[in-house]
Amino acid sequence: MNSSTPGIEPELHARRAASFGAKAAAYATHRPDYPEKALAWGLAGARETPERVLDLAAGTGKVSEGLLALGVTVTAVEPDAQMLEELTKAFPAVTPLIGTAERIPLPDASVDAVVAGQAFHWFHLDRAYPEIARVLKPGGTVAALWNHDDESAGWLAELNTLIKASASRRWLSDYESLPEHEAFEPFEKKTFGHKQPRTAETLVATLATHSHMLVADEEEREAKLRAAREFLDGNPETASGEFDLPLTTTVFRARRR
Repeated sequence: MNSSTPGIEPELHARRAASFGAKAAAYATHRPDYPEKALAWGLAGARETPERVLDLAAGTGKVSEGLLALGVTVTAVEPDAQMLEELTKAFPAVTPLIGTAERIPLPDASVDAVVAGQAFHWFHLDRAYPEIARVLKPGGTVAALWNHDDESAGWLAELNTLIKASASRRWLSDYESLPEHEAFEPFEKKTFGHKQPRTAETLVATLATHSHMLVADEEEREAKLRAAREFLDGNPETASGEFDLPLTTTVFRARRR
C-alpha cells in the first residue's frame, strides 16, 4: 500500500500530486462539484449522524462546499497553500489547515467523518489509513469520492481517446473496493449520476486542470488541448452554446471499527 495509484511510477505520481497549486484559481473555477446525495451517502456510513467533518486533501473546497450545504462543521486539510487560499476565500466558514493525509494536524478522535474528493489515489495508504483512523471517532466513516466522465455519451468517449496523454492511468474508482485496513470495516461502493454545465471553451479549461495535462511537456499539452477544442467545435452536441457534461460520481465508504 505504498502508493494507491496503480500503474504509475513514484516520481510521476509525486509530480502529478504536486501539480495543482500553480493552477489553483483555474481549478476552483472549472472543476465540478459533487452531488449532495453522494456526499450524504458517504456520511451516512457513520454509526451516528456526523456533525464535525474533515475534508481531507481539500483542494479549493469542492467537497467543503457540499458538506456546508449539508449543515455540518467542516475542517479542511490541504498540503498546497495556493489551493487552500482559494478555499478560504470562497468558504470562510471552513477551518483551513495545512497538512497531508499521512500527517493530519488534528487531535485523536476529533471528527465524525473524513471525506476526500478526487484525492485518495494520491495518498500513501500505509501511512494515511492509520492517520485517518486516529482522527476519526469509533463508528465514524471515511468516504472517498471521484467524479468521472460518463462515457456512455459517445462523443465524450471519443474526446477522451483523442486527448489521452502519456501520463494517463487507471483510477482507483475503477475497482470494486479500496484496499482494506484493520481499522475499518469493508468498503461499500455506490455511484451517482452528475453533470456540469460547460461550453467548448470551459471544457477545454477544465481539461487543462487535470494532472496528466499539468505535468505533460508544453508541446504535448498544447497539442492535446488544441485537438480537444477542434473536436468540440466540430461536434454538433458541443459546437455552440452551453451543454451538460455527463459525469458519474463514485463513492466508497467504510466505518471506523
